[in-house]
Amino acid sequence: MSGVDQSSGESPASQYSATPPLRRSSTPLTIIIPTLDEAGQIEDCIRPLVWADEVIVADGGSRDGTIERARAAGARVLENAGPTIAGQRNTAIAAAGNRWIFALDADERVTDHLRDELAKVVEAPTHSVYRVRRQNFHLGRELTRGHWGQDWVTRLFTRDRRYIERRVHEHLEPVEDPGLLEGTVQHFPYRDLEHQLGKMSRYAKWGAQDLFDAGRRASAWDIAARPLARFLRAYVLQGAILDGRFGLVTSLLGGYTALLKYAFLWELEHEKRER
Repeated sequence: MSGVDQSSGESPASQYSATPPLRRSSTPLTIIIPTLDEAGQIEDCIRPLVWADEVIVADGGSRDGTIERARAAGARVLENAGPTIAGQRNTAIAAAGNRWIFALDADERVTDHLRDELAKVVEAPTHSVYRVRRQNFHLGRELTRGHWGQDWVTRLFTRDRRYIERRVHEHLEPVEDPGLLEGTVQHFPYRDLEHQLGKMSRYAKWGAQDLFDAGRRASAWDIAARPLARFLRAYVLQGAILDGRFGLVTSLLGGYTALLKYAFLWELEHEKRER
């Protein structure tokens, strides 16, 4: 498994893409990054991407200086690109100047191995889309079990592809027989537990709204059983129990996210009845 050297004393985030070239190469690849108030990390995301031919930031209305910092780091910025991550990505895809697209988030970093692999793949592709494994880090360590441990996402594809519009858990339109990349993306989704709880609440609300718009309603089973099932799946079936208290905390938080989503779904139904 590709990873980082925890014995060096450096944080995982400081070790990604440690030896990028000093100038942009001729790699015919556009990297697209959706943003909303990511001033604290957008420069760290963009600056190591000097090897890519084009970097496009599709911003959803940031007010914290994200746009200015992204431009200063060398990215092309599309302002007010859309209210959802899927919409922002689709706007960036349509504006891309290269045939091949790589989708990245502001809290993700491209490893050296993946950087070199992407240059080779886009020159001689064998598939129209490729999936990449994300290494997820939280509280100073890599999450190797639970759903975080086997986190494969479709991120490399041709410009004719689009994302399906959803508020949360957006994904590329289905494609049969995707290729698999050997390199990894390093993902740092949460600064700390407080930041994690805020994101959990926000994403749970978005997920509830998607379900509500699709006609779903929250049953007692959804509210009581789904959170428990998610906890047990991660903690027992996917082996988080082997990670001690760390595995217990992360599994409980996963179950809490499910509880929040269906509680918010119930709230939307209640508000509709009140109206």
